[in-house]
Amino acid sequence: MEYATKALDTLKHIRETRLSRLRPVNEFFDHHRLSRPADFNEATSRITYNTRHFSGNYGVVVAVLAVYALLTNPLLLIALGFLVGGFAAVQRFAPDPLQVGEHVVTQKSLYTALFVIGLPMLWLAAPLSTFFWLVGSSTILILGHASLIEPGVESEYASVEEQV
Repeated sequence: MEYATKALDTLKHIRETRLSRLRPVNEFFDHHRLSRPADFNEATSRITYNTRHFSGNYGVVVAVLAVYALLTNPLLLIALGFLVGGFAAVQRFAPDPLQVGEHVVTQKSLYTALFVIGLPMLWLAAPLSTFFWLVGSSTILILGHASLIEPGVESEYASVEEQV
């Protein structure tokens, strides 16, 4: 119950901090503000402003790409489910040593068996390639969007707000 309460508090904190910064979809996908930056300095200033302005939306983009990566790599999903489910099952159902015939099965031996089976499954699922795909695709999408979207009129007054 303590873990559930902690998870709910964490979700509430994320909702209050990150999701409160979500910008409307029509502002995020405003095709009227699309333009190619004139030079590298303009692209850098756009990226700086837009990554702050659309940070909540970019977090959602990364989360959607992560879910997509897990769903398109079923072996990784199975391996992660096996490891997380096995860890939870050992914690919940086997806190004390168990006598099976002449053998005593301890929590340590169950964890060892879990990792002897689960880590090769995880290695075959190629989590590093999935991670680097996620980093690369997120970076390309976010930097591409941030450099192509012109900052709104409110960006002109952002420095004034910070001084006040």
